[in-house]
Amino acid sequence: RKTLQAAYLAMVLCLAGQAAAVDQPRIGFADLYKSVGVLGMAFSDKVLALTGKPVTMHGYMAPPLKPEADFFVMTKEPVSLCPFCQSDAEWPADIVVVYLRKGTSLTSNQDPVEVTGTLEVGSKTDPRTGFVSLLRIVDARLRRL
Repeated sequence: RKTLQAAYLAMVLCLAGQAAAVDQPRIGFADLYKSVGVLGMAFSDKVLALTGKPVTMHGYMAPPLKPEADFFVMTKEPVSLCPFCQSDAEWPADIVVVYLRKGTSLTSNQDPVEVTGTLEVGSKTDPRTGFVSLLRIVDARLRRL
């Protein structure tokens, strides 16, 4: 009976987590910028409105910049290396940095993933790695799709 109760509780918690992710506003890579060109990039109205709020996004994990990094770069398509790790001046329009919630483990970079966390906007340098980012999803939960 205790095993049945534990299984039921696990199912309820799993469904609650899925429901929470469904309730979050979704953003896609096409939603990130209203313009990208030689004069720079301008964040979209959607991204600016969701800054500091919970969001859900789908993508792929780029291979880690450094093994000790506590974040990963999420891309629109699978990639084999992280070629855009210099500065925000070279920041491509189709990546977002994801800082995972403590205790969350990474998955294969070939699998599509869903992340749910708080959207941060603006240039920021990671103090441990020196990686510069323009867009971040922080305190994120990760789910392989």
